[in-house]
Amino acid sequence: MTQHMRRSVLLAGAVLAAGALVLSGCDSGGTGADGDDKAAAEFDFTGKDVGAMEDYGVGDTFTATEPLEFGLFYRDHPNYPYNKDWLFLTELEKNQKVTFDITSAPLNEWDQRKSLVIGAGDAPEIISVTYPGQEVPFVAGGAILAASDFVQYMPNYMDKVEKWQLEPDLDQLRQEDGKYYLFPGFREEPRPEYTFAVRSDVWEELGLSLEPATFDEFADDLRAVKKAYPDVYPMTDRWSANGPLEGTLGFVSPNFGTQAGWGFGQGLTWNGDEFVYTGATDEYKDLVEFYAGLVEDGLLDPEAVTQDDDQAKQKVASGQALSVGTNNQEIIGYRQTLKDLGTDGDLAMIRVPAGPAGDNFQAGQRLVSGFMLSSEVQESEHFKALLQFLDWLYYSDEGLEFAKWGVEGETYTKDADGKRVLDPGITAMGLNAGAPKNLQTDYGFSNGVWTLVHGSSVDLDRSMLPEEALDFVEAMSTKKVLDLPPPAPLNEVEREQVSLYQSALKDHVWQNTAAFILGQRSMDEWDTYVSELEGMNMTQYIDIVNEAQKRYVEANG
Repeated sequence: MTQHMRRSVLLAGAVLAAGALVLSGCDSGGTGADGDDKAAAEFDFTGKDVGAMEDYGVGDTFTATEPLEFGLFYRDHPNYPYNKDWLFLTELEKNQKVTFDITSAPLNEWDQRKSLVIGAGDAPEIISVTYPGQEVPFVAGGAILAASDFVQYMPNYMDKVEKWQLEPDLDQLRQEDGKYYLFPGFREEPRPEYTFAVRSDVWEELGLSLEPATFDEFADDLRAVKKAYPDVYPMTDRWSANGPLEGTLGFVSPNFGTQAGWGFGQGLTWNGDEFVYTGATDEYKDLVEFYAGLVEDGLLDPEAVTQDDDQAKQKVASGQALSVGTNNQEIIGYRQTLKDLGTDGDLAMIRVPAGPAGDNFQAGQRLVSGFMLSSEVQESEHFKALLQFLDWLYYSDEGLEFAKWGVEGETYTKDADGKRVLDPGITAMGLNAGAPKNLQTDYGFSNGVWTLVHGSSVDLDRSMLPEEALDFVEAMSTKKVLDLPPPAPLNEVEREQVSLYQSALKDHVWQNTAAFILGQRSMDEWDTYVSELEGMNMTQYIDIVNEAQKRYVEANG
């Protein structure tokens, strides 16, 4: 067990990592995590309890009192194509008496197909793999169930909300009616995943630290690398296909007091008193200026701002670049490519340094991909049993362990200390590399449709991580986790209005972030750039959000 990250109050510059969440919230007072205020009266399950257990509570194994089939909208992942004979499915049928009527869509069409199916009113009962904020477009049409009205009938869900103090996180999901419409995945504690992979042999040769204290120190390390190896770039990068350095800026930016890249969201930063537009702040400028300096000094490969992932991987593998963005899965692939190309050397994950705003980790990382339910499910004769089953599979310790690890004695065992050990003939998440069977492909476990963040609890979430990744999590555990900003729920008219602003503003920020970093636009033109954002309705956008935030305070105190 690693030391848990400290949670801290962000005094200034708090930013919502998943920006869409701040555009939802509650303007009707006093709604708790179970939605037990005026919006969530006791539901009458008469005639809707077929297959339901009479006594079902925390720690109980769900077993339907008669065989049930639930409709499931399934995301088919190319890494583990759907197989009706998976052990996961046969075990559910045998032990829970549950099967699925599956409607499938491939990963590369998932979000589009989901919108079409829901919009046409043809959604199956369970709509899988939905990230916080993605449910918002479907609320007004009444196609999806208000989750907060029914979580009171899900005891494991409620138990984790209480034990892990998740109410503030859930408040970020609430819509103007005070309800939330997503059953989210939970993390007991946030888990750092992304950082830089550096050529550890080069860093060791030059006496450089794998835990640089600050980004200025890290830049000095890159200068030392450049001096020793003038013909290569100390750093290249990836995850730039949809925007400049999206992945890396996402994990770097909290240390600069801002959010960028994958974490930019809808571009809203809470400064302690009000929301401001992220891309126009001094903190965002500091981040961009730092990266512009890396390019200017020859430390960052300028192609990194726009290149695709394969180009970045090849540069690292061939020794043309000596560091790159990574996570614990990607570094395994980098090493294999080094080996394949015969490049001497190894890679290591460094601790993400502190920045001018402190040693921070982004807010909003405890609610992750979950599922929606069709609003029509509340008319089903097995509605109560469905809630019980979903509560067991997605929120109980037993269900979560089953969905991730499989069947004890068949896919894994436990040693004398209770540690799970994957069967040596099975590989998963880099464990037992080269084994003939794959836990996902051949058995159906550790499937994103049925596992929310791969475990939820700290123990289960980190149970498949290799030592290297656990060491990285431990090194990152002293970072301060930034608090979420206050809710600012927009009504339907306001959401339609700001949607006209958001895309244009973000596109301009993306274009100019790249231009500033590459030196195509001088940092001396920053004020002009901000004026350009103002001309694109930035002020009107922020005014609407701040009015919504004030309305929330007036309604909730």
